Amino acid sequence: MHATLPLLNALDFPALRRGALEALQVNLTYRCNQRCLHCHVNAGPTRHESMDDANVAFLRQVLDSHPLHTLDLTGGAPELHPRFRQIVRHARRAGRRVIDRCNLTILSEPGQADLAEFLAAEGVEVCASLPCYGRDNVDQQRGDGVFARSIAGLHQLNALGYGAGHGLVLNLVYNPQGPSLPPPQAQLEADYKAHLAAEFGIVFDHLLTLTNQPIARFGSTLVSRGQFGAYLQLLRDSYRAENLDALMCRRLLSVDWQGYLYDCDFNQMLGLPLQLPGLLGRDRPHLRDLLNAELDGNPIVTRDHCYACTAGQGSSCGGALKA
Repeated sequence: MHATLPLLNALDFPALRRGALEALQVNLTYRCNQRCLHCHVNAGPTRHESMDDANVAFLRQVLDSHPLHTLDLTGGAPELHPRFRQIVRHARRAGRRVIDRCNLTILSEPGQADLAEFLAAEGVEVCASLPCYGRDNVDQQRGDGVFARSIAGLHQLNALGYGAGHGLVLNLVYNPQGPSLPPPQAQLEADYKAHLAAEFGIVFDHLLTLTNQPIARFGSTLVSRGQFGAYLQLLRDSYRAENLDALMCRRLLSVDWQGYLYDCDFNQMLGLPLQLPGLLGRDRPHLRDLLNAELDGNPIVTRDHCYACTAGQGSSCGGALKA
């Protein structure tokens, strides 16, 4: 796979500083039952990296002691982590909002028959990947049969009350098929809702549109096809300064499976750790450092891939930043 970090070092992205920490996004494992072309984590069935019990214990300490209000669990497929349900229960007992970044097909994997019921019982928000409402596009990007299994997973969640406006939040996630920006989020959401309701009887709360990052598997594919430079230029040309204040890295912190800290999930995949003073010779801050750290005003590590978050309507783990 082609390395993309050396291609992202023009270093002219505006300087950013953090606000108050509100959310912790934890990458529990790189293991996944799918292997998607756009995946910036390079997750897949053959990956075995997984957070160990010592770091899960640090995570619990942070949840108990820090005033953050959201725990965002991702992967890979976070549900494949052996302590996933224990972590969810602990966070919910601590009064934290919990988001599960779910690929939908995990709901029909062996050993996960009661996963949807567990998520509903704990009041977990489900943020589910569905890159298109058409079978061919989904299967092309995510693998044969993924669309049918995704629709089955959505039916399962709907049957439990998800997406019906009664407190169980079900959001879907769209990302483009190739090197282009997502269309306007509001209009695409309306299209998704109309099509999924008419064709399959499916309801959901919101559609989140994400811009593909020029890193990892997707970035390497762009390099192989000779499209990397043109895509990066598209992101630069579509820069909107008004998106800077709403960037997720201002209020969210990313944690890898070893417990190390990053300004965002994309920096994690590029190996660009959070810059935190006073580490006593260590070059990467860890979950344990959060027990006593004050991050408000801390500088954010940026590279050219950050233009993906400010391009056009903007992009974050919560979808578009601007209408």
